[in-house]
Amino acid sequence: MPDPSVTHHAEKEEAGSCCAGDASCTADPTAAQPQSITDEPVSLLHYRIQGMDCPSCAATIEKSLVKMPGVKTIQLNYNTAKMQVAAGEAVSPALIESQVEKLGFKAESLDRNEKSQTFTIEGMDCGACAATLEKHMKNVPTVEGVRVNFSTGKMQITHDLSVEEIAKEVSNAGFKAILPTGRGNEGPAKKNRDSATTIAGVLLAFGFFGSFSDVSPLLITLLYAASILIGGYKPARSAYYAIRSRSLDMNVLMISAAIGAALIGEWFEGATVVWLFAVGTALQNKSIERTRDSIRGLMNLAPQEAWVKTGQTLSRKPVEAIRVGDIIVIKPGEKIPLDGEIVAGSSTVNQAPITGESLPVDKHVQDVVFAGTVNESGSLEVKVTKLVKDTAIARIIHLVEEAQEQKAPTEAFIDRFAKIYTPIVFVLAIIVMVMPPLLGWGPWGEWLYKGLELLVVACPCALVISTPVAIVSAIGNAARNGILIKGGTFLETAGALQAIAFDKTGTLTEGKSKVSSLYTVHGTEEEWLAVARTIEEHSQHPIASAIVTYASEQGISALEGQDFAAIAGKGAKATISGEEYFAGNPKLFQELKVSLGDMENRIQSLQNEGNTLVVVGTRLKVLGIIAVSDTIRTSTAKALKEMKQVGIEQVVMLTGDNEGTAKKISQEAGVDRFFAELMPEDKVEAVKQLQREGKTVAMVGDGINDAPALATANLGIAMGGAGTDTAMETADIVLMADNLEKLPHTVKLSRKALRIIKQNIWFSLLTKLAALILIFTGDLTLWLAVMSDTGAAVLVILNSMRLLRLKS
Repeated sequence: MPDPSVTHHAEKEEAGSCCAGDASCTADPTAAQPQSITDEPVSLLHYRIQGMDCPSCAATIEKSLVKMPGVKTIQLNYNTAKMQVAAGEAVSPALIESQVEKLGFKAESLDRNEKSQTFTIEGMDCGACAATLEKHMKNVPTVEGVRVNFSTGKMQITHDLSVEEIAKEVSNAGFKAILPTGRGNEGPAKKNRDSATTIAGVLLAFGFFGSFSDVSPLLITLLYAASILIGGYKPARSAYYAIRSRSLDMNVLMISAAIGAALIGEWFEGATVVWLFAVGTALQNKSIERTRDSIRGLMNLAPQEAWVKTGQTLSRKPVEAIRVGDIIVIKPGEKIPLDGEIVAGSSTVNQAPITGESLPVDKHVQDVVFAGTVNESGSLEVKVTKLVKDTAIARIIHLVEEAQEQKAPTEAFIDRFAKIYTPIVFVLAIIVMVMPPLLGWGPWGEWLYKGLELLVVACPCALVISTPVAIVSAIGNAARNGILIKGGTFLETAGALQAIAFDKTGTLTEGKSKVSSLYTVHGTEEEWLAVARTIEEHSQHPIASAIVTYASEQGISALEGQDFAAIAGKGAKATISGEEYFAGNPKLFQELKVSLGDMENRIQSLQNEGNTLVVVGTRLKVLGIIAVSDTIRTSTAKALKEMKQVGIEQVVMLTGDNEGTAKKISQEAGVDRFFAELMPEDKVEAVKQLQREGKTVAMVGDGINDAPALATANLGIAMGGAGTDTAMETADIVLMADNLEKLPHTVKLSRKALRIIKQNIWFSLLTKLAALILIFTGDLTLWLAVMSDTGAAVLVILNSMRLLRLKS
């Protein structure tokens, strides 16, 4: 398997390359460029690569790009999905992107962020509208890249135009573009066509009931015609722009059906088609707005203003005007406006909006607080550490929106299917209208009507929307519960997991040493523990800190000491009341030839159980023994039990500790299997072994030390993302809290999302199949065809929205 971080040099490696192919190399990649030979100016291009499933994909990309003329070096890191290319002036960013796309991946330039903007788009009725707009914008000469997502209602575009020019181009495609201010409280405006739909419905009703009275047939026809014109104006406008963009969307099909119905004298059918389509579209939009609101809710968590302390005075300022290093004051009950470090005061803070933790967390001086969390009790003075655009909540929102806009494998497949399905059915509809009458198999009116029904059935709206709405809903639910899922691909993978491997230290355990037991040999516990504290207070070792903390909790004070000295690899010593005392491992006392007596067997047993031992004594005798160990997190056993309840077949622990420690921790945590005495590269091999056994494997770690194993697993899950940028970068799923409580909900949510996606797809396909069959049996009317299409789309959306309500 190729190294996750790949660096390749296109020129001779002797030309200044100190570490070609070495993933750990941190040298400037431009250092290896043979400019002295070519004298060609070299620039660095940076990209984010989407679609890589494993490190082999990284190797595929770099092997292809390194052959391109003008490319000097390539540095591609699978873990972070980022690529750096050093290339000559002849190599444009678009050329690199095109080559990557040919390989089946997507390269997003990170150097053009100043030209990239995200707009909220109004007026899109379904995925086909998004395709129409995307196609139109790609034809604008100065637009370098564009991606439109119907589910989120957003357009990401890289361009050299003004905002007004972009808005005008979007308007030319039949939609409206709004540039958000960044505060997240912008929502789509109320659609003006609600009143048009109502008027069209009233006219349709008058015409329908008038047909049962003595009202003139001409008047009834005029009522139906007026209903078609008023209710069909917006779809007709959208259809016009779709045709201009050479797209075949639902508006084109519906308007074609309505016009066809009018031409063959089926005015009631035509008016009903238009009105039902308008009603169905309105219901779709109202429903999908609720899924978009799941992220807007996150955006509005943090307040827009804060109290800034200058000297002894407080002033109210917008958060955008506050700089790193400013002191802000948060009063009891207020939301924290920016990330920072407490410099005065203590309080309990509700971090649920960021981490999903159910209980408030105690915060004191030097503790970190996050924007969007709630200060529940005391007043706090906080030194700002991040600007508003860089806060944890801002990063979460950005990553969640990116995740919602990435297509899952199922969604990508359905999109490809829909692109083939719609034109085929459209052509088939024309053949049905023309061929049978020409062959004398029936009257023109009958076959024209069947052809119009086929046009309506050609709309794959419910099918196209079946996957993205479910994914948007699931990712939104996860974000509100402190779980960051980086895309539909990872959501689908999480739903298919069979085994989960956990790093031990800091994941299953606290990652902090604690005193687990004491054993007195001579004297009293209080006496020799005071000696231990006196010696260990002068050490920075984590075990020493654990002993000092424990003694302090027991109310035992340090004694007067002198001549403190560390004994390398063994312990420390000090002189107390004229006598020399030692605190160290059993080997130290063996070298001092101090007998451990009856404690030798106990020491061996404690070490086998994974304890680190500190023996306290003099040159003549042992006073006592302290057992220090890493403790299981309080949430671990419960979380792992719930993992099995949601269908995970095997829970595995990976650790560098000895067999005894691993066995003890695995029994306490309730894991099925463990791998002990592992180096970081051995953890990678352990994950591969599980994969060779035919399992889809997730690796759970801290996102830093476990990066190779996270990258190797089918799914990488990092803990404690709220405090570390690295965790957000390296993992596919991030648990924002530093515990495993939300992991079962992640798996449960993913599996339910997969079930709902399958339900939606089957329902959509069966509805279409039933409609197709009913057309040729003569039992389907045009308005029933519309109801089956728009009704199915609404039901699919409502079914997907159940994911928003799934509780953790």
